[in-house]
Amino acid sequence: MTGVQTVAPATVDPRTLGKVAVLMGGHSAEREVSLMSGAGVLAALRRAGVDAHAFDPAERPLWELAHARFERVFIALHGRFGEDGTVQGALELMGIPYTGSGVLASSVAMDKVMTKRIWRAEGLPTPDWRQVASVADTEAAFDALGAPMIVKPSREGSTIGLTKVVRREQCTDAYRLAARHDPEVLCEQFIAGDEVTCPVLGTGPAAQALPVIRIVAPDGNYDYQNKYFSDETRYIVPCDLPAGEEAAIQALVLAAYRTLGCRGWARADVMIDRATRRPYLLEINTAPGMTGHSLVPMSARVAGLDYDALCLRLLAEAALDNPLPVPAHAGGRT
Repeated sequence: MTGVQTVAPATVDPRTLGKVAVLMGGHSAEREVSLMSGAGVLAALRRAGVDAHAFDPAERPLWELAHARFERVFIALHGRFGEDGTVQGALELMGIPYTGSGVLASSVAMDKVMTKRIWRAEGLPTPDWRQVASVADTEAAFDALGAPMIVKPSREGSTIGLTKVVRREQCTDAYRLAARHDPEVLCEQFIAGDEVTCPVLGTGPAAQALPVIRIVAPDGNYDYQNKYFSDETRYIVPCDLPAGEEAAIQALVLAAYRTLGCRGWARADVMIDRATRRPYLLEINTAPGMTGHSLVPMSARVAGLDYDALCLRLLAEAALDNPLPVPAHAGGRT
């Protein structure tokens, strides 16, 4: 672990954090993963002495957060209606600080096409792509991008609806699968090489990249099963990359994070071209997984921050984009 920069835990009395809701489950296609993340976070916060409670927006209306006088929210929701700015906007209106990025950064980062447009405009490397709206568009993208090509929903996560297309005749099924999850479909140039991921903690100039994790999945297929349920996927951290590559990836990910205006925490996925060793940004997750197979806790642990301490630090940094002034006559949230 030579050269690994350590991360300081939060110096906060858990009792000062007030009544905390851990949002989990929700309505997205990633509900199952979110429930696992939320259960882990809830247990960790309770072990730390936080007054934490489970809250599933699929079972209770969000306004109950204000009615029940929750003072902070840990967002363990993944995908739409949790990671895309919608919940963040509701919490802003209720004046309840929450973990992770704000409304704009969350909504932009959830949209892979918009994220790639911004990164490209800022000169950050990302694989070439086409946004498509039909099978014919997908076939044209395949002709332009070449094989293999990745076809996926623009606004989904966890590799849901993703296909690796190696033959033109696969375009029809690939497009239809992605379009079932999102009318906005992304076709992306495939980068052959090392697959890595890099978490970030903090906000603005204080944001810090954690150790890079190299992912080695069975047959190179890091799909939903291999992400969350397989014990065969190998996670190499420290990443054992050639000298200088990890630092370059961390710098790239920090630039990607700051460019989108992320705060609190996130995790960016990167492919390293096997031939050129150039890293390419794939996407950034603003509410990363916190399950037993999740990568942010794995990286944080190498940097000296265990799971419980990580959860407490993230909660302590909960914030609002635009805190509303409290009227002088107000006696508290209702």
